[in-house]
Amino acid sequence: MKILLAEDDRDLATRLSRALNREAFAVDWAQDGETALFLARTGSYDCVILDLGLPKIDGLAVLRQWREDGLNVPVLILTARYAWADKSAGFAAGADDYLTKPFLGQELIVRLRALIRRANGQKAGCVRCGPLTYDPISGAFTLGSETLRLTAFEARILTRLVQFPEAVVERDKLLDSIYEFEADVPNNSFEVLIGRLRRKIGHQMIETVRGQGYRLTAGIK
Repeated sequence: MKILLAEDDRDLATRLSRALNREAFAVDWAQDGETALFLARTGSYDCVILDLGLPKIDGLAVLRQWREDGLNVPVLILTARYAWADKSAGFAAGADDYLTKPFLGQELIVRLRALIRRANGQKAGCVRCGPLTYDPISGAFTLGSETLRLTAFEARILTRLVQFPEAVVERDKLLDSIYEFEADVPNNSFEVLIGRLRRKIGHQMIETVRGQGYRLTAGIK
C-alpha cells in the first residue's frame, strides 16, 4: 500500500515514514503544497496524510484542488488545528478523516487502514507463509482459521518478518520495528518478544540465523 505524506515538519515526517514502513506502507513525502499537488496528480496512492499548514499552498487549498480535479483518494488531515471550525472546513473541502496533533501512532495506523478498507471495498491482497496469513488492510494475523492475539510489539515484529517470508531479516531491523516515534523498549526484551511469538505461531516458524537475524518459514521440514 502506498501513502502520500504531505507534512512540512521534517522530523515528524521522518518518524511517520518509519512507523508507516514498519506497517508495510510505502511512503512518498511532500514537504510543501506544490509538491503534494504534483505527486497526487502524477502518482497512484491508497491514501493521503495531509497537514493543513503547508508552505507555498495551504493544505485546504490543495485538498480543494484535488477534489476539483476528480481525485477521489482517501485523505486524512493531520494537523495541530483543533477548533471545530477548522475540522468543519477540512471536511467541507473533501477530507475523509481528521486527526489532531499530538496523536497516537497506532490510532493513525488504524484510521488509515479503515479509510483504505472502505475505499477498496474490503479487497486486499493477503500475505501467506505456511499456515500464517497477514491482512495488510486490517493488520490481522491468522494461524489456520484462528485469529492471533498479539501485543503491539509482537505485531510489529511479525509484520516485518512476514514481508520477507523465507528470507533472513537482520536483527537490528527487527529491533527497529518495535520502536514507534519516541517510544522504545529495552534491548533485552527483544528475545522475550521473539519467544512469545514462537509460542503463538510455532517455534519452527521463526528460525534464528546466527550472526545474521531471523527467518519466517512455512514451518515444513
